[in-house]
Amino acid sequence: MRKASLTPRTGSVDAHADAALAKMGYTSELPRNLSMLSVLGMSFAIMAVPFGLSTTMYITLTDGQSVTILWGWVLVSLISLAIAASLAEICAVYPTAGGVYYWSAMLSTRKYAPVASWITGWLTLVGNWTVTLSINFSGGQLILSAITLWREDFVANQYQTILMFWAVMLVCMAVNIFGAKYLDLINKICIYWTSGSVIIILITLLSMADHKRSGEFVFAHYDASASGWPSGWAFFVGLLQAAYTLTGYGMVASMCEEVQNPQREVPKAIVLSVAAAGVTGVIYLIPILFVLPDVQMLLDVGNGQPIGLLFKTVTGSAGGGFGLLFLILGILFFAGIGALTAASRCTYAFARDGAIPGSRLWKQVDKRFDIPLWALVLSTAVDCVLGLIYFGSSAAFNSFTGVATICLSTSYGMPILISVLRGREAVKNSTFSLGKFGYAINIFTLCWICLAVILFCMPVSLPVDPTTMNYASVVFAGFAAISVAWYFIRGRKEFHGPPVPQDVSPGEEILVPGVAVTDSNHERNGDLEHKLSNGHPGNAKL
Repeated sequence: MRKASLTPRTGSVDAHADAALAKMGYTSELPRNLSMLSVLGMSFAIMAVPFGLSTTMYITLTDGQSVTILWGWVLVSLISLAIAASLAEICAVYPTAGGVYYWSAMLSTRKYAPVASWITGWLTLVGNWTVTLSINFSGGQLILSAITLWREDFVANQYQTILMFWAVMLVCMAVNIFGAKYLDLINKICIYWTSGSVIIILITLLSMADHKRSGEFVFAHYDASASGWPSGWAFFVGLLQAAYTLTGYGMVASMCEEVQNPQREVPKAIVLSVAAAGVTGVIYLIPILFVLPDVQMLLDVGNGQPIGLLFKTVTGSAGGGFGLLFLILGILFFAGIGALTAASRCTYAFARDGAIPGSRLWKQVDKRFDIPLWALVLSTAVDCVLGLIYFGSSAAFNSFTGVATICLSTSYGMPILISVLRGREAVKNSTFSLGKFGYAINIFTLCWICLAVILFCMPVSLPVDPTTMNYASVVFAGFAAISVAWYFIRGRKEFHGPPVPQDVSPGEEILVPGVAVTDSNHERNGDLEHKLSNGHPGNAKL
């Protein structure tokens, strides 16, 4: 254990969790001061349902309208719940900040553990970075769109958009640094802010709308003529809205080392956050569809963010529109902070195993703030640089959402795939077991992930030109090239994956002593193992 930081680690002691973490090969460096409600709030914040659905509304208005918006959301919510349950089952066995990266290594054979963890880790890292990027980039666009409530002819140029995006990123970084000890409170407030915002928006829209759509329009209207895609295929392309919004739940696994009883609390938070997000989305979408103004008018908005105009049209005033938009911007605040927190912890976890160029710096925990400060700085810097893609393509945000969804979905799929291929032995005794339905749920989620990779490389509409092209595949290929190059430069010689215990087979219960003992995949304490096998007092099971 490292020395105590300058700030007291109040309420951060969990000897069992620290010992279990040590058995998995890591020393506890971060204070365990987050509760299950806080992690649930953080996951809820990252998904930011009203914000995510609002900033991507142009996708579903183009690709099917009501049916795609509502029933696409319900479909993806159920799929996401299946994926979340599959991840929670594994998380209950291996609660570490490495998340899916560590799980892929632990579930694999010893021979393939390093390459499996390398691939999964880079997918997770890029997914965390780009989902944070897409949240804050769309947040910058949404803030600028508020100006159009009073000046309808205003269209932010590229420089204004980038500068606003950078401002949002820096605010989120500042809160993560100087408000680190308040993250627990911030995450809990998010739950109440989001719930209250949805109720206020629902009541305001339904009570102030002069004209309301019919129930048939809300639940059965389908029009994909603006997409250029074949009618049926447009529905699937439009699922990007829901899939992007419901992607961040797995990111909170990176907070395992800051939670007490993580093997119980984090899996619950992962599943409950998806269920809560699904219900919240339905409650938010139905009233919007009932009061939906002319669709073409919304699609013609110059900044690509029609939600402000929708609020203004329904309330009949710029002030009323901004009041509702302010609630959405508040959700942006929580989403940006939560996503950047998770991205920095993911960066820290991957760096401490030497998988990122400059790992020695990125894996350091700053003793003043009790956070991986340099990992936070790197995550912020990478996102700020990637935002410059907007200078080359006005459809940059679509690329960011696509690559974030692809990377996170495939990173979730890797440990699930490995678990299925190895007969689900590792999770047979999980405290969050899927039981006899495990195989069916796992295989169903893997089929969806394969389809999602294809879908979310597609442009929202046809025809396509260089400014409207979906560059998700290009961004994805760029990071893949960096990952492959670094693997051959250094990884294949020096990277051994996370410190998976050599003498523990998948599915075998991991015994941990009552005190933290660091193991590695190079050195094992034979005497300790002998004592454990002979019933040494203080043993605990993970």
